[in-house]
Amino acid sequence: MFRRGVAANPSYGCRADRGVDVALPGPLAVSYGKCWISPERNPKVFVAATTRCFAELPLDAALQRLVDLEYTCMEIMIHETGGHLKPSEVLADLDRAVMQCRQTHRLTAVAFSVDIDLPDSDDRYYDQFVACCRLAKASKVVTLTVRSAELGTPFNAEVERLRTLVAIATMEGARVGLLTETGRMTQDPDTAVVLCDAVKGLGISLDPSYYVCGPHRNGNYEQVMKHTYHVRLRDTTKDQLQVRVGQGLIEYGRLISQLAKYRYDRALCVDIMPMQDVDQQAEMRKMRLLLESLL
Repeated sequence: MFRRGVAANPSYGCRADRGVDVALPGPLAVSYGKCWISPERNPKVFVAATTRCFAELPLDAALQRLVDLEYTCMEIMIHETGGHLKPSEVLADLDRAVMQCRQTHRLTAVAFSVDIDLPDSDDRYYDQFVACCRLAKASKVVTLTVRSAELGTPFNAEVERLRTLVAIATMEGARVGLLTETGRMTQDPDTAVVLCDAVKGLGISLDPSYYVCGPHRNGNYEQVMKHTYHVRLRDTTKDQLQVRVGQGLIEYGRLISQLAKYRYDRALCVDIMPMQDVDQQAEMRKMRLLLESLL
């Protein structure tokens, strides 16, 4: 059983790559135009996808679908509800979970999303998180995305919880990214930054859709980028969290340039949910090609 400890603050390096001047063809050119990334500021960023893009399929089939769409990296959803793996199952049989995460069809796991359906006052909450961190270590995954507390949670209580999670992750060579989303403390980017400042080693898993569509719409959120460990993407309007690629307001070129200023060198992870009467595979392929053209 895990007991609360003190967080550490590991450092992570990155390397620069060449700049690229990109003019997007077809209808996407209207939405995204040209993107110039300075050769002095462009780290090695790559495209990935979450297994949630094919949540209706078993993990093995979802991974095969991503391979068919020519993705090479992925984020596995370890959620008690709606995930391809469950934290309780990881704790109950870590060896089986390790085996599942290693049967990746040559995809590289770059992040885990962990959502534990227990209050943090329950010791099993931390036991399950320890197991997920050990799974990450065995799978050579560094970044674990967790959700922030719901709005109304006392700030100090959330800081204590996050310090404990960061301490656990650090002991297993991992780091914790706090997901930005509406209805939780990270729906305000300034609060997200304050949490990172209060918890050494804590970072952000940036989902810009919630800053385009949520209560913070039209606001600036560049302040979170210096803390960003992971990025999830889909196209979004002010009124709809997800729309077809090319019909939304996410400025991918601008976002990549902003991240480059802070030496971001990890995944741009496509997280597109199936939409009615829309070809999911075509949307996934379109998004991959768009992002790769900007890198």
